[in-house]
Amino acid sequence: MFLKKIAVLISFLLISLISNSQSQNSNKTFLYQGRIDKLQNDNIVLIGTASSVTFNFTGNECSILLQSIDSYEHHNYVQLVLDGKYIGKIRIEKGAVQSFPIQITSNKKEHRLEIYKNTEAHSGGILFAGTTAKLTAISFKKKKKIEFIGDSITCGAASDPSDVPCDKGEYLDHHNGYYAYGPTLSRAIGAAYLMSSVSGIGMYRNWNDENKDEVIMPDAYPNLYLTKDSSKPKYDFAFQPDIISIALGTNDFSGGDGKKERLPFNAAKYVSNYINFIKMLYEHNPNVQIVITNSPMVNGEKAVVFEECLKKVKNAFAEDKNHKAIQIFKFKPMTPKGCTGHPDVADHKVLADEYGPFLKKLLNEK
Repeated sequence: MFLKKIAVLISFLLISLISNSQSQNSNKTFLYQGRIDKLQNDNIVLIGTASSVTFNFTGNECSILLQSIDSYEHHNYVQLVLDGKYIGKIRIEKGAVQSFPIQITSNKKEHRLEIYKNTEAHSGGILFAGTTAKLTAISFKKKKKIEFIGDSITCGAASDPSDVPCDKGEYLDHHNGYYAYGPTLSRAIGAAYLMSSVSGIGMYRNWNDENKDEVIMPDAYPNLYLTKDSSKPKYDFAFQPDIISIALGTNDFSGGDGKKERLPFNAAKYVSNYINFIKMLYEHNPNVQIVITNSPMVNGEKAVVFEECLKKVKNAFAEDKNHKAIQIFKFKPMTPKGCTGHPDVADHKVLADEYGPFLKKLLNEK
């Protein structure tokens, strides 16, 4: 699909203007959602999982200009939805901006193309450098909003071996951000969403790091690109979600790779970091409803400790009269069928079906 790739040289100046979700360009021809970096001339960088650009166009000719940009210059992926139908993903090789023709099969007068980043923030940004299509105005209706903060499970990482088998390729080849549980349930309940998730990340330590060499979520979150790189713009908190869902702890409880030093789980540090993280979120989102979740991947005695920690976090805000009471959601235990012990796309549908009604009820109460 979309085999022809034409190298196109485009010069652009990386000037960050605003980072927002559910925003538009000045001509009302592009709709942007998720963690993105707006540049000059309607160019944008898709940063976070399932961040997207959408446009309407007339006629049967459309190509999109994309580039995988980061210091490693490896390949990346986007996923496409044309006229409401999912039509697959595009692999974007390293190098210059490339042109990807979109095959139009219907005779509709006006079409809508949605371009979603399939891979996560740490896979590098994807530059959207425009389209050859004849654009028409695009509008969007206001929706309730959910932000999903989490790790590789939330990213939809290692969930899709349909194009590249689990034992082939690279970690990012098996991502499927569009069908991760957050975007899936949001589409089902008619909510807008923002993904702030990073593989391997935790609340006080990461999968294989005791917060020595790698950034943890409380430090990465305020950076638009979910890193500690001070050269990158700050996140502007413009999304203002109705609900923030936090699913962090799988990596804090992890034993790592069994080779690198791994200390016993520190419940006090986990709870303390969690409380401080929520306080920061409240500062920027004073009217938000926060939901904290367990993990379908943490079982046995660890699951018991995990739930005790979540209760301590909730109880820390029990006397807080300025915010809505924190809610706890418990996923059912799951034996994942994806790559490297992760849920696959079907598993994500199960998680979405579990979690969606709970979030929909909270949204309807607002």
